[in-house]
Amino acid sequence: MADIDDVLNALETTIAGVVYPNGLAQPSAIGVPAAIYPGWPTSSQLDADLRALGTGGPGKIHITIFPRPQEKNTTRYIGLQYEQQAFNAPTLVLTISGQQVTITGTVSTPQNVALIVSNQAYTYAVQAADTLASIATALAQQIAGATAAGAVITLPLSARITAARAGASGTMSALTKQQQREVQITIWADTPEHRSAAAQPIDSALSAITWLQLPDGTSGRLRYVSTPVDDINQKANLYRRDLLYTVEYFTTNTITATEVIVTEQTNSLTMPDGSTEIISTTYQ
Repeated sequence: MADIDDVLNALETTIAGVVYPNGLAQPSAIGVPAAIYPGWPTSSQLDADLRALGTGGPGKIHITIFPRPQEKNTTRYIGLQYEQQAFNAPTLVLTISGQQVTITGTVSTPQNVALIVSNQAYTYAVQAADTLASIATALAQQIAGATAAGAVITLPLSARITAARAGASGTMSALTKQQQREVQITIWADTPEHRSAAAQPIDSALSAITWLQLPDGTSGRLRYVSTPVDDINQKANLYRRDLLYTVEYFTTNTITATEVIVTEQTNSLTMPDGSTEIISTTYQ
């Protein structure tokens, strides 16, 4: 799911890429070191860093990302329609050869295996402590006349094997609500020159982004609002500029889903008295 913290962290990553395009271990591209973080600065730390920078010491400007109280619910009608987000391929393989089924691959969980024999489904949920041999035994024990030797299941001649499958799990995600939040990116600098050196490339980079990529795979609509500049009533040697943007983003709910490896079809007949009689069940 995406929440306001994900938005702030995504903006932090984007701004850090502008200020430190070669990584944090290399000099900044704006000519002055910078601390970049979500939240509001601590006055004592900010004062110390700007004072040190002004005297040629190991100081730095601060660039903060702060969510303003302005928020709007922009949710349209949203039904909980889950869509596949990620899928883990099964690591087991079941191979049919005559009256035998051989299990190969690597044991991992969560994972299910299934055999359809003589129009009957037999399934087993793989456990973390399982081996190929124990999985084969667990399946064989469910089928009349079947035996297991190692990872090979042998079925009686009367059995008709129509399917042998393995299935894993994945995640599905649905949109639950949508909101627009105003975010304030503030440059706190010791000189107007350092303030401009940071604000201009950051504003330029953010203004070029239409969709801000978020950690859950969704994206937020990024829009410029304004750039207040206020040197009045500020402390000496502290120059500030705010970059105001709105981010409209979705909140999602993610669930774990198991792959379907057996389907059951029930065929029924409606009787003259209105009752229903099941005449056959087919597994596919």
